[in-house]
Amino acid sequence: MRLGIHLPQYGSAAGPDAIRRAAVLAEELGYEDVWVSAHVVQPAAQGYPSPYLYDPFLSLGWAAAATTTVGLGTRVVVAAQYHPLWLANTTASLDALSGGRLRLAVGVGWSKAEYEALGQSFHDRGRRTDEILEILQACWTTDPTGYAGEHYAFEDLRALPKPAHPIEVWIGGGSEPAYRRAARFGTGFQLLGLDPDGARERCERLRRDHPDPRSYTLSLRTGWDPQGMDPDRIRREVDGFADAGIQHVVAAPWRKDPADWLRSMELLAPLVGLNPR
Repeated sequence: MRLGIHLPQYGSAAGPDAIRRAAVLAEELGYEDVWVSAHVVQPAAQGYPSPYLYDPFLSLGWAAAATTTVGLGTRVVVAAQYHPLWLANTTASLDALSGGRLRLAVGVGWSKAEYEALGQSFHDRGRRTDEILEILQACWTTDPTGYAGEHYAFEDLRALPKPAHPIEVWIGGGSEPAYRRAARFGTGFQLLGLDPDGARERCERLRRDHPDPRSYTLSLRTGWDPQGMDPDRIRREVDGFADAGIQHVVAAPWRKDPADWLRSMELLAPLVGLNPR
């Protein structure tokens, strides 16, 4: 099982030095990749996520500049809240600048209030997301690029630079539409907040469409934190998730202090068998 770590990009632990130090430490400890959360706006009445949230793409660019090999991941970009041409250029630029390290996890989002704050429709977000995923692939691979859809249309545009490598797109969610979207567009799927038994059921469902684990990655975000959990429970869950079919885990420490966040990263690495670089 491969392990990624969430950067201190949100909440009271967040800051430029904390993000940089966590990214460098992740590379040194042998983490597969570093991850960030993605929300454009936070309605005041909404309790989740933290309203103190650095932009995901700038945060990953900041982390990339301090590292050389560790992967970069977004979880989960609510694609329909962005213009697809902006998203295509930003992701291609980040991948090119980082030497081909970006992985993009995409979902439709759950907060109607966020869409309304941005002046966007909530009810067609799934159909718009499907078109955006088609546009991303077109912009990443063709020049000039054109597209004609229900919600977006353009012709003969130069979408440059191109990514440095084929950007993996992982779909996030837990609904049947998300599974169908994953069957059309994804090279992986990212689940959230499951125990090993719940993960097994989802993995079995996803493997019906994607039976080859070598070509399609099943990932899970979890709250592993050795400073707040029994280390033996983490070890059991490592084995349980692997047995269920999970191949990649993103751990998110609960710490509110940057030093504590880094300490949780250090304590977690040997529990999951990471080898320092």
